[in-house]
Amino acid sequence: MKVFTYSPGGVHPDESKITKDFPFEVFKSPPVVVIPLQQHTGAPNNPLVSVGDYVKVGQKIGDTNQFVAAPVHASVSGKVLAIEDRLLPNGTKGKCVVIENDYKDEWVELSKRDSFNDLPKEEILKIIRDKGIVGLGGAAFPTAVKLSPPPNKVIDTIIGNGAECEPYLTVDNRVMLEYPEKIIKGILIEMQITGAKRGIIAVEENKEGAALLLHKKVQEMGLSNIEVVLVKTKYPQGGEKQLIKAVLNREVPSGGLPLNVGVVVQNVQTLKAITEAILEDKPVIGRGITVSGDAVEKKGNFIVRIGTPASFIIDTLGLNRKLRKLIFGGPMTGIAQASVDVPVIKGTSGILMFGEKALEMAPQEELSCIRCASCVDSCPMGLMPVLIDHASRRKDLQEAERLRALDCIECGVCSYVCPSKRHLTENIKSVKQAIIKQKKIEAAKQAAFEKLKQQRQKEKEMSQKEEKNG
Repeated sequence: MKVFTYSPGGVHPDESKITKDFPFEVFKSPPVVVIPLQQHTGAPNNPLVSVGDYVKVGQKIGDTNQFVAAPVHASVSGKVLAIEDRLLPNGTKGKCVVIENDYKDEWVELSKRDSFNDLPKEEILKIIRDKGIVGLGGAAFPTAVKLSPPPNKVIDTIIGNGAECEPYLTVDNRVMLEYPEKIIKGILIEMQITGAKRGIIAVEENKEGAALLLHKKVQEMGLSNIEVVLVKTKYPQGGEKQLIKAVLNREVPSGGLPLNVGVVVQNVQTLKAITEAILEDKPVIGRGITVSGDAVEKKGNFIVRIGTPASFIIDTLGLNRKLRKLIFGGPMTGIAQASVDVPVIKGTSGILMFGEKALEMAPQEELSCIRCASCVDSCPMGLMPVLIDHASRRKDLQEAERLRALDCIECGVCSYVCPSKRHLTENIKSVKQAIIKQKKIEAAKQAAFEKLKQQRQKEKEMSQKEEKNG
């Protein structure tokens, strides 16, 4: 297979794919699950249950009527103990449904299907939304929304993202090796929804075994409209914009989305979940995660129920040294946790536990910028991180926006390569949030102004009408 890649930028960190040959194990369910009502990008859900209610596995326990959202479901059967604020993996607190596991594993009734070919697009999208499917690569954007582009946007290609470029994480590799048919069917379902004529599964070359297996399955299924391609092992090869550039040589415009160039990119685990939702009527009540790092005794890839506390995973797998750092996600873009009580959520692709290794990962004292341009050369978005960082430190939002700070994908490459250990990614994230907040304030002011303008116009028209009527 030809190997594709993107330019400019990217780095080659130590892969540390320790668990790549470890098949999935079904992790035992915990005595209590903590299920956040919001596990997606978008509007928060409202609880559909009350304290004291009995719930079944797969029962919807949180939802909203907002479009950009995805419901959540019970991952165990048992009694609702509480609906309260708990610490979440993103470092904030949010409303959670706490369920005591009765270990009966009593499921809601499921209606399985033999085929999806005759289902209308609207019904497929409704199922995907109702089953709570979001991007399981980590972004957690509601999948039904992603598959509902505006009428003027034509989607011609679906890309299955099997790059998995983050060090340590091997869960996507295992999904490709163990569930290839479900990934392929997921692409076919998305092609049916969007009308796309072409499907591509992009796999990093360090997972050639998965690529060959998928290629074999595509041939066995007689599919000429789906192909499997290899992409260069490089970080962040799995970024949507980088993957599109690599395999299609299309460039997503600044401030744009993949749909602007006729593409939908979907993580392979998400594609598997779509197939299970449509054919098996199964909601997202669990997901595959990689557990690795120098501090955990038993490493591996596990199917873990949503809401499982990290503390339960730690107690079950054991530690072989003092736990100094706990990361949800990968070491490049993951979030270090302040507590072991945070739960696994839909966006949790891995849990990394570090002991002595954490000392190497600790933030170091910043030195002066030496103008080496390593951050510029390595940025996969072609940005100038050093200048955006300067603007951030000056709180110059206008200059930061002019330098395209909002195009930053927060991959962490600039901080990784900086010899002066400048906190580039952290500062760029900060200025991005400030710009977005300012835009929201300005939009709210404009909306209020327009409303006041309309109200005054209405009052003026009423006054004129009264004068005319004497």
